[in-house]
Amino acid sequence: MRDEPTQQIGKQIQTIKALAKQRNAIILAHNYQPPEIQDLADLCGDSLELSRKAAQTDAEVIVFCGVHFMAETASILSPHKKVLLPRLDAGCLMADMITAEALEHKIQSLPPMPVVTYVNSTADVKALSTVCCTSANVVQVVNSLSADEMLLTPDRNLAMYAASRTGKKIHIWEGYCPTHEWLTPADVADARAAHPEAVFVAHPECRPEILQLADVIASTSGMLRHVAQAREREFIIGTEQGLLYPLQKANPDKHFYPASKKMICKNMKKIGLDDVHRCLTNLSNEVKVPESIRLPALKAVEQMIALKI
Repeated sequence: MRDEPTQQIGKQIQTIKALAKQRNAIILAHNYQPPEIQDLADLCGDSLELSRKAAQTDAEVIVFCGVHFMAETASILSPHKKVLLPRLDAGCLMADMITAEALEHKIQSLPPMPVVTYVNSTADVKALSTVCCTSANVVQVVNSLSADEMLLTPDRNLAMYAASRTGKKIHIWEGYCPTHEWLTPADVADARAAHPEAVFVAHPECRPEILQLADVIASTSGMLRHVAQAREREFIIGTEQGLLYPLQKANPDKHFYPASKKMICKNMKKIGLDDVHRCLTNLSNEVKVPESIRLPALKAVEQMIALKI
């Protein structure tokens, strides 16, 4: 028999789903969100993949359970839909490590070259970029450019990962994801010692010395795909711990262990069911990207999408 808190969560989820239906709203949840938010969502996944799928629906309202830049991306791709972020204070420390003004200054200090920007960035930074990339396609995006030299922002670890797998000269922006930066070789060694049969899967946002230790390097969606197809039964997961929930849910016969218990993003854990209910009730916390920024940012995103990678 289900315990009382679980029953209460289930009732709250049903109440929110009914309200979303009344509002003609779609609820999106990033893979790092708390389990109850993932259970509530109509779609779970990576940020750009969610925004693209939501743009293809007839929903009038998008509730994005993630962080601020993700809601901005949804607004970029769905300008005629109302995009709501249940907690406006859910930010991204890496996205905050670059501003449009600082990027403009950097561009002016370099010879003319393409600017590749990770989708984990603000809309005004995307607007100054040649093309966007994801953690899954960064190598293909870099290789698609005819230039042999480029700037990749804002994640230095992703830039170094791309540089190690291409023949291109990549100028690095000194940004990073603190959650992935916390993972150390000692943590990986401890996890391997505790689970010697497990495959170590790492996210490209991890430091180069971590990626050198990895059996598999993949984005969050890439991890979900790899694990589903793998014959192995045990996995050490080198990314934010929220991903262990969908991994276990989709693969109940396999075992998953965090590479480090430090890998928790507080911003990704801010949104609760009450926040979603409140913003749907009031249609509050709208995130709207101005057209002067949206159009050039859209161009950079569409440049990537056109590559079909």
